[in-house]
Amino acid sequence: MAFFSRLTDIVTCSLTDLLAEANDPRQTLAEIILEMEEGLAGAQRSVQTSQRTEQRLRDELRESQSQIEHWETQALSDLRGGDENAARMALYRKKESQDLAAGLEQQVRVAHTTSESLMTTYRALEARLAEARRRLDLLGGASTSSGTDALQATAREIRGREVEDELAELKRRMDHS
Repeated sequence: MAFFSRLTDIVTCSLTDLLAEANDPRQTLAEIILEMEEGLAGAQRSVQTSQRTEQRLRDELRESQSQIEHWETQALSDLRGGDENAARMALYRKKESQDLAAGLEQQVRVAHTTSESLMTTYRALEARLAEARRRLDLLGGASTSSGTDALQATAREIRGREVEDELAELKRRMDHS
C-alpha cells in the first residue's frame, strides 16, 4: 500500500495519524520509511539535476558576457582601422549578445530558485525520515535503510559546506565589528 502520492505528502504527513490507523504500527512504519527513502532518493536526483542545469546556464551566461566584451573590442578595433561598417556590425552582434545574456540571467535566477526550493524539500524529507526512524526505534522495530548511506553523506556534505560558509561569515562580521 502506497502511503504517499507526492513528495509533499511526506513532508506534510502526520505520522501519529498514520500509525493510529495501522493494525501493526511497526510494520506500517517500516513500509513508510522505505517509501520515504525512495522519495528522498528521487528528490536527490531532482536536486542534482537542477544544480547541473543552473551550472550549465551560468556557464552559458559567462560565455555570453565574454562575447559582449569580444564584440565591443572588435567594434573598437574596426573603428580604429577606419571600417565604420564593420564596427557597426560588431555592435549589432554585441547587442545580440547582450539580449542573450539578459535572457540567460533571468533563466539563471529561475534555475537557482528551483534548485533552492528542491533542496529545501529534500531537507524536509530528510527530517521527516529521521523522525520516522526514531519512532520505529521507539517501537522496538529494526532500523531500516535501503542504501541511503551515499545519500546521507551527500546531504551531510552539503549541510557541512553551508555551516562552514556561515561560520566564515560570522568570523568576518566579528573582524569588522
